[in-house]
Amino acid sequence: MRSNIVTEAGLPTRLGQWWEGIPFLTSAVVIMCGTIYLICLLTGYDSFHEICFLPSEVISRFQVYRIYTSVVFHGSLLHVFFNMLALVPLGSELERLMGSVRLLYIIVLLATSNAVFHLFIALLVAHNPFYSSQYLMEECSIGFSGILFSMIVIETSLSGIQSRSVFGLFNVPAKWYAWILLVAFQLLMSNVSLLGHLCGILSGFAYTYGLFNYLIPGTSFYSAIEASSILSMCIRRPKFIMCTGGNATGYIPTYSNQNTTSSGLISGNLWRNLSAWMPQRETSVQSTQDSRFPGRGRTLASERDQMVSSQNSDYNLQARLLDNNGPEHSPGITPVGSGQQLLDGRHKLK
Repeated sequence: MRSNIVTEAGLPTRLGQWWEGIPFLTSAVVIMCGTIYLICLLTGYDSFHEICFLPSEVISRFQVYRIYTSVVFHGSLLHVFFNMLALVPLGSELERLMGSVRLLYIIVLLATSNAVFHLFIALLVAHNPFYSSQYLMEECSIGFSGILFSMIVIETSLSGIQSRSVFGLFNVPAKWYAWILLVAFQLLMSNVSLLGHLCGILSGFAYTYGLFNYLIPGTSFYSAIEASSILSMCIRRPKFIMCTGGNATGYIPTYSNQNTTSSGLISGNLWRNLSAWMPQRETSVQSTQDSRFPGRGRTLASERDQMVSSQNSDYNLQARLLDNNGPEHSPGITPVGSGQQLLDGRHKLK
């Protein structure tokens, strides 16, 4: 009689189990980036100058589409492989905390903020009165790792972990982890976009310190999207994570107050008006329940019992998060560069 069926499972079975454990949006991003690279490989497409993030073209021709096309294209097989392998643990952890729709919004927000920081620094270097250089204006970069660096900062802040392992060799304080990775990639690898990674780190810290509060809508906005008939097929997928099913601290900047997310320039009535235009599908009574207890019935109790239950729930969520983010579960595979550069008409992969 077999003693352990799990250890005797074949490689396809293990890969299938691993893939089934990846949430909906994270697996969708992996499939999208992998498919785009495969199409480019089969068709021989290598005109990355047309889709990379090139500050000079974004400013002179207002080609803002480069902000997003540069994120999903990659320059080599190893580039896309290691970036997606790094995305799986980071994206899965954040998606379980935030929900699939909310994480998609955060990814778009991070891609946009990375580009804004990139443009600002490139312009500052090119037009400052002390020492001007056009090098950064002509840097052609592609890849998902700018967002990965933002995710590293956000996940480290949310987890509350005190130290991180760098390539399994030594531990460093968690607050310095992203910066040490930034330096390590510059020293160990050639043709890596320093500015692309740096802007990712800056966006991550801007999010965790609440600088994007006025751009982050409340839970009702995401719930309205999830109730939309447009996403009905996606929501029925078993790996899709509802916004109301995550940890409340997972989508709120770590160093800000929860109530501030519904205030600011783009919140309140504006988000409610946007939600009202979305086609709605029939919802069950479950959707009207308290978001802290998705899919669960609740018994009437005293106010004190409810407060104790809420505190215990938050404590258990934090304990599980810290347990899952220990050294053995921390993102052990780190991103490989943010793109490639175009210098003197030649493509250089990073």
